[in-house]
Amino acid sequence: MRRSTIFYILLLLILAGVYYYLNNREEPADIAVTLEPQEEVSYLFSFDLGAPTSIRIESKTGETVEVERNAENAWALILPTEAAADQASVEAAASQITVIQILDRLPDISPQDVGLNDPEYKMDLKFTSGVERNVEVGVVTPTESGYYVRVDGGEIVIVSKYTLDSLFRLLNNPPYMPTETPPLPTPEAVSP
Repeated sequence: MRRSTIFYILLLLILAGVYYYLNNREEPADIAVTLEPQEEVSYLFSFDLGAPTSIRIESKTGETVEVERNAENAWALILPTEAAADQASVEAAASQITVIQILDRLPDISPQDVGLNDPEYKMDLKFTSGVERNVEVGVVTPTESGYYVRVDGGEIVIVSKYTLDSLFRLLNNPPYMPTETPPLPTPEAVSP
């Protein structure tokens, strides 16, 4: 037999097998697609409060930073010293505050057990709605992924460590307005 004949016979057998398989297989049962309800995302502060207009952060060790919007609606540094504030840095911090997600709620835990009797950090926040919130931040969770937090003495929750750490960096690096670098002298001005 020739090779081409063997090839065509094998091809015919394969096609017959595929035809038989497709015509004799069981039809899959109708599967009802059900979507699991997504867990609703909870934020530490509701959007109804508006945007922050004043942010004061104080650490247990005594460092304090405070910024607030002035009459021109620009951020101004109040503490550690009064000065113009770097608008981008403070605006980034303010936007972080509005999206702090609650990772877990702990209704049956003692404030003493999570460092809230003597908080590591305290934040006093004012919003465009006129509402003020006092936030106490306790110790880091055992997994080191969150902080224990209580707002206005209410329920204890866990929020992202990463989010709060970005705010706490303001304590060590207050958002001072960058100073302008004086222009370099031209070669004509340097030569005698």
